[in-house]
Amino acid sequence: MKLLVASAVLTGACAPPILACDLCAIYSATQARGEIGRGPFAGVAEQYTHFGTVQVDGEKVSNPSGQYLDSSISQLFVGYNFNEQFGLQLNMPLTYRSFKRPDSEGGIDQGTESGLGDVSLLANFFAYQKLEDNFTFTWSLLAGVKFPTGSSARIKEEFNEVEEPVGPPSGIHGHDLTLGTGSYDGIIGTGIYARSHRWFLSANVQYAIRSEGDFDYQFANDLTWSGGPGYYLALNHDYTLSFQVVVSGEYKGKDTFQGKSAEDTGVTAVYLGPQINFTWRGSLSAYVGADLPVSIDNTSLQTVPDYRIRAGLTWHF
Repeated sequence: MKLLVASAVLTGACAPPILACDLCAIYSATQARGEIGRGPFAGVAEQYTHFGTVQVDGEKVSNPSGQYLDSSISQLFVGYNFNEQFGLQLNMPLTYRSFKRPDSEGGIDQGTESGLGDVSLLANFFAYQKLEDNFTFTWSLLAGVKFPTGSSARIKEEFNEVEEPVGPPSGIHGHDLTLGTGSYDGIIGTGIYARSHRWFLSANVQYAIRSEGDFDYQFANDLTWSGGPGYYLALNHDYTLSFQVVVSGEYKGKDTFQGKSAEDTGVTAVYLGPQINFTWRGSLSAYVGADLPVSIDNTSLQTVPDYRIRAGLTWHF
């Protein structure tokens, strides 16, 4: 997101008088996140997810083999704001996954999968902004494309799925371990930020439009969203510190494989957790948060998340 502010407003907002301190701090914080100001920015965003609960059609079942999936996705990104309204951002995910699952012959399959995921290029447009001493409202739009740069070799496991395995069935499949989808996908989204004095509310929605990829496999379109209220514990010209309660979720239908529905791929999930946000001047932005599942309704047999940990760092040059 980029903050669209008239130059006359910026000059008045960040002048020395004390009464403009909160407004100036908000401006510096959004600039530190790479959301405003011309020029380059870069950073990293990490999400670690532990999958350790086995569910069938939304109901928890036993996990006698102790199957699990630990997923770490480190999203490296660089971007450039051409003006106060428009910018581009390139995302490069580095993925590491370790897993343990039953095989189809009564044994245990344990291993890791790592490498570059699917790179995406996003365009951000700041559609509307209102900036006052005690009130802020912004609205941004996002659109982009995801490229099939990550290996999709794990999807080949779908050819060898066993209907009646020896021992417990696996809730971790090739489509869970793959680094890439093997497809060119569209991405659209929108986000808002509203502030009244030290209270604020942020929310964003993103929708991935999937196409058919390698091995006649097509991931379902995916809707993700997050947001929630927060409060600035510290708000001054040099730094800001805020606490936020974040509600997030995902809706994804069933994938298709060789023209048929993949029954073990649909999910509707809602998470809730805290997040701490920090910015320093107009340069550095950081956050750390955790998500606990409130509700996970999945189709067929899947291993679902127990918790997620998120963190990120952005430097605006």
